Amino acid sequence: MGITGSIVVYVIIWWIVFFSVLPIGIKHSEKPFKSNLEGIDPGAPKNPNILKKFLYTTLITTVIFAGIYYIVVNDHFNLREFIK
Repeated sequence: MGITGSIVVYVIIWWIVFFSVLPIGIKHSEKPFKSNLEGIDPGAPKNPNILKKFLYTTLITTVIFAGIYYIVVNDHFNLREFIK
């Protein structure tokens, strides 16, 4: 696996994990919705903890990518051999 392929695989895994982690721990505002409030979405989370989710996503992605990289580099999963 080359450097470009590794970066592409890592970024794809990162985004999939990020969108999976994003809704975890979301708490909505307890205030009742008033129709004359401007610029406030009643469904917006109170504190989304984005930095913490970025860090968790990066750690999870690094572990998953290390496993995939190990499998690919050691030819445990080689499509070229499977096709022959």
